[in-house]
Amino acid sequence: MAVSKFQTIVDIPKFNWKTGYSKKNIFMGSCFTENVGNRMVELNYDVDINPFGILYNPVSVANGIQILLNKKEFKSSDLIQYNGLWHSFYHHGKFSFQDINKTLATINHRIRFSSEYLKNADFLFITFGTAWIYKYKLTGETVSNCHKIPQNKFERVRLSVEEIVEVYQKLLTEIGKLNSGLKVVFTVSPIRHWKDGAIENQKSKATLLLAIDKIIDNAEGNCAYFPSYEIVMDELRDYRFYADDMLHISGVAIQHIWEKFEKALLSEESQIISKEILKLKAAANHRPFNKFTKEHLAFLRKQLVKTILVEQKYSFVNLELEKQSFSKQIEEIESSNKLI
Repeated sequence: MAVSKFQTIVDIPKFNWKTGYSKKNIFMGSCFTENVGNRMVELNYDVDINPFGILYNPVSVANGIQILLNKKEFKSSDLIQYNGLWHSFYHHGKFSFQDINKTLATINHRIRFSSEYLKNADFLFITFGTAWIYKYKLTGETVSNCHKIPQNKFERVRLSVEEIVEVYQKLLTEIGKLNSGLKVVFTVSPIRHWKDGAIENQKSKATLLLAIDKIIDNAEGNCAYFPSYEIVMDELRDYRFYADDMLHISGVAIQHIWEKFEKALLSEESQIISKEILKLKAAANHRPFNKFTKEHLAFLRKQLVKTILVEQKYSFVNLELEKQSFSKQIEEIESSNKLI
């Protein structure tokens, strides 16, 4: 660990492989997964994020991956009704609806898409948030979300290092049968679960870190660890990098971690391409004081040509939305009879 004038710097491990625009990436886990994954979506990378919604503990993440591997089709018997909604214990509440058929259709459509995506993915990014799990007493199953069902219906247990390692050793073997080239990158969310208290939160995070270390040691070179937790704890050791609740991290902190992630895990070519895409997106979102001018029309036409040239240069980059945006704005101006 290096030391600068005002902070300690976490050494990022050197990864033997890089992802980028020509790769398919699936993100699963806690809300921190969505922070990083959505940055890649914003930059037009090929990404699938949390097909079950946010998942916090290692067993729930593993259950979700196993469902994708099995291409499980959910039926009415897999759901539970509570407070007027139909829920799945394997899914976030955003998959819950009043209509059971809509719930099943939404769940199964997403599983079909992500099962196929996982089969062809190049990278799987997994973020663990907590070692605590909830078991539904009636069935003994570990739930991903309690859906506000009374807490006395569940048993709360902290996973051991050994339990997590055992689950993932089996799971990684299963994944290898489906997609032998898949690279798995683990990380631990820096977001604290404060309802457990400071000491229990630290025990939980320590359990996750030790488990990941053993999982990677037992893997055959296709697993790695990205130190997002350590970056926040050591480099950003200040409450100005947290949101108002003092538990979640701020946008500035997310940006800092993203820059570390980008440099460590994205190819140099992709980093160059992303800068071009950012400029095109800024141009597409630009709103002048008066858009019905010859100058703005010429600007839009120029940006459309640039977008097409970038797509031609990098055939694996999808800029369809940007092309549509420029084309729509051009058409609106040309057909308005307001051009000055």
